[in-house]
Amino acid sequence: MKLSVIIPAYNEQASIYNILQRVSSVELINGIEKELVIVNDYSKDNTESELLRFRDDHPEVIINYQKHEINRGKGAALRTGIISATGDFIIVQDADLEYDPREYNILLQPILDGFADVVYGSRFVGGKPHRVLFFFHTIGNNLLTFLSNLLTNINISDMETCYKLFRSDIIKSINLVENRFGFEPEVTAKVSRIPNIRIYEAGISYYGRTYAEGKKISWKDGFRAIYCIIKYNIFSK
Repeated sequence: MKLSVIIPAYNEQASIYNILQRVSSVELINGIEKELVIVNDYSKDNTESELLRFRDDHPEVIINYQKHEINRGKGAALRTGIISATGDFIIVQDADLEYDPREYNILLQPILDGFADVVYGSRFVGGKPHRVLFFFHTIGNNLLTFLSNLLTNINISDMETCYKLFRSDIIKSINLVENRFGFEPEVTAKVSRIPNIRIYEAGISYYGRTYAEGKKISWKDGFRAIYCIIKYNIFSK
């Protein structure tokens, strides 16, 4: 079996080599292999040279490198990665250092045990470390998750989490269209409508970063998320 780790990257020269090291060093349970699907979303810095340096330094790592000729956004990069992925399972990994790849096994376990088809890594359940950052970001996250749950009738605690692990056949069967950070509410809405889908959560760590450290999501993306929640749950069924 194989896990495809999709890593969308836009101007991540400071962290891309480090995160690729962390992901590649993880030993997965049950002898599962890893494929690193890196999607360079037209970075204007040295992201590409850093990831090519990693590929040269680590020829033993399975790397599936995709590249956009224009900047299309995180959602578009994830679609490219999903199409290109060859694994039995697919997980999203941001190119920053906010999430810990050593926790992939926590998310894989419910699927391997035969309980789940999709597993969300929640930053708000369990006893894992969680960096204390912005109060209004937390309020916004809770509001978006509440609104999403209200319309999907599922009770996840962290809709906006990066760590979402899917059986490949599940995520590849979904027609995704959002280009930016609307991926999260869109995929949640569309996954929740799959007949007999089994969605689980598992507690994960969160080492959030500030805007000075490179965080990109803004208040505009919050309003887009509200729009996407309403659109994909009410008007695009």
